Amino acid sequence: MSDNAGLPAKAQVQFDCHGKATGKMRNDLEVMMKLPFEEGPFKLATDEGSFHGGDATAPPPLALFVAGLTGCIMTQIRAFAKRMDVSLQDLNVETRVVWDWEAKGRIYETAPHSFEIDVMIDSDDERTKVIALIEAAKKGCFLEQTLGRSNTIRHRMKTPDGWIDV
Repeated sequence: MSDNAGLPAKAQVQFDCHGKATGKMRNDLEVMMKLPFEEGPFKLATDEGSFHGGDATAPPPLALFVAGLTGCIMTQIRAFAKRMDVSLQDLNVETRVVWDWEAKGRIYETAPHSFEIDVMIDSDDERTKVIALIEAAKKGCFLEQTLGRSNTIRHRMKTPDGWIDV
C-alpha cells in the first residue's frame, strides 16, 4: 500500500453535514466525507447547558471544535511519523482555545483570541526529526490550516422563492 492510499497527487477533500434541531438546544448531526471518497455517515450531537437553555445531553459545539483540532494534529503526527520514520513511544496533546466574548444587548459577539497546542512526544529519535514531524503535521492538519488563513464563509437562507445569501 502506498503512503497516500492510492490517491492522486492533488485532490479535494469534502465533508457534508446535515443538522436537525431535536431538543431545547440539542442538534443531531450526520457528517459524511464525500470526496475524495465516501466515508460515514458519522452521527454526532451537540447541546448546550443551562446558559443557553439546553439540557447538556451532548457536548457543546465549541467542545467538538477543540476536540476536532486536537484530534486532527494528533492524527497527522501519528500518520506522518510512520511515513517519516520517526518513532513514537507516546503522544499527548493539550490544546487551549480562547475566545473573546462581548455582550451586545440581549445577544453577544465573539472573536478568536488565541490557539495554543502543546505537543508531548516520547521518541528515541533526534530532536530535529521530531520537530520536522510536528512541522509536517501542522501543514497536514486540515483544521489548523483552515484556522491559519482568512476564510470567506457563505451563508444562505432557504425561502419560498429559493436561496438567498445572508
